[in-house]
Amino acid sequence: MRNAALPPSHVDTRPPDNNPAAALPMDPRDGLATAITGEYRSVTSLVSGSLTRTVAAVALPAVASTLLMTLFGTVDAFWVGTRIGPQGLAAVSTSIFWVWMLISCAEMVSVGLTAVAARFHGARQHRSAARAVSDALFLSVAMAVLLALVGLANLDTLFGIMHTPPEVTELGKHYLGTYLLGAPLIFGFFAIDAAFRAAGDTRTPFLLLLGCVIAALALDPVLILGLGHAPRLGIAGAAVATIFSRSVAFLIGIVILVRRRMVTFGPPAVATLRAIVRVGLPTALTGVVFSVIYVFLTRTTTLFGTPALAALGVGHRVESWSYMVGIGFGAAAAAIVGQNLGANQVERAERSAWIATGFAMTIGLIAAIAEYSLATRFAMVFTSDPAVIAESTRYLRIGAVSTLFAGAELVLEGALGGAGDTLPPMITSTALTALRIPLAAWAASRWGTTGIWWTISITALGRGLAMMGLWKWGRWKRVVWATTTG
Repeated sequence: MRNAALPPSHVDTRPPDNNPAAALPMDPRDGLATAITGEYRSVTSLVSGSLTRTVAAVALPAVASTLLMTLFGTVDAFWVGTRIGPQGLAAVSTSIFWVWMLISCAEMVSVGLTAVAARFHGARQHRSAARAVSDALFLSVAMAVLLALVGLANLDTLFGIMHTPPEVTELGKHYLGTYLLGAPLIFGFFAIDAAFRAAGDTRTPFLLLLGCVIAALALDPVLILGLGHAPRLGIAGAAVATIFSRSVAFLIGIVILVRRRMVTFGPPAVATLRAIVRVGLPTALTGVVFSVIYVFLTRTTTLFGTPALAALGVGHRVESWSYMVGIGFGAAAAAIVGQNLGANQVERAERSAWIATGFAMTIGLIAAIAEYSLATRFAMVFTSDPAVIAESTRYLRIGAVSTLFAGAELVLEGALGGAGDTLPPMITSTALTALRIPLAAWAASRWGTTGIWWTISITALGRGLAMMGLWKWGRWKRVVWATTTG
């Protein structure tokens, strides 16, 4: 059993006089301070220097990474929508809610590891961070195997709950079943990504994804359409390409972490696993509940036919671009907040989150204008079906209202995760999202799909405002970790 104590967070916003991180030299190439030389030279300190430059330098590779996956998802939807049709789009749209549930479980480890390892790095306890990465990898893969087995045994039930049409159900089972087979590698990538981010390195995961996504983009049409000598897998080919893009990055990422000595394998420590789960569980529950709510929301949407289900998928694909920008800035905020709390610099941690929020909301404003004014053109990228185009246009124009605040929600939720304060955002986000079920049923009975789309947009806007309130409240400053990591 290991005995490295988790560094506590303090309310005092002044760095101690003997804090060695404050005297670290600045790297003029990126505005960040190199935390240590030798075997941990890839670990970057985020506790000194210009905050604006620090946020930008850490966030830009993270945003680029998320946008790479969004690019692949968009191209994936293009091939499914144009070659398989509206039923294929609807199948992916309904499957994705269960995929979100899986990803939420993966994010439990990702969020927990980011908070734990970032504090260790901030306190210059790099060896303890390396052991935490090993424990997180074990937890990720073990959890994925269990969830995949449960999901594969209950595919019929998963689609039966949503009351999807038979043709959509059959295609969805092929897509989701294939995805579940690759879940362990996908979960493992989330832990790898968090290990790099906690160390202040968002460039390495970006480079990993760049190569893998390029390969996956080429593989997508080959497997879906059966080009050349490849088998024609149809919608299952889309899932295979998705698995490929994450699993290759996962395997290469492990090799890099081992070479940099940023992971030290050994028997998992119960205390470390407990710390990771305690921090990450509220975030995971938020995502799981969010997915369950969308499953029941889909039952209401199904009443309006396949075009409405397909439009929901088109809307999510278009919105994912601005959404992923927020995810990227949120990942940066989590690492910066975590390291600065580990170094007892609470005021700097607070300001970094607001700066990241400002970046994300500026981009969100541009995205909202584009989403509203180019809604029809965006929809036509994915389908030529007039009914789906009309419904998607309506969804996107209504959804543009909340796009501005999506960045605030995602950045500050990430910042709160980096601070280890994940319970209040879970409760707040879950409550607002749960309102969608009764509100959508009521609104749909009066205004059809327009009522459903407005319900989604208004509650999303509310979540953004709520996260701003939680960060301003400052409860996260008083979170103290009294446990040990092993």
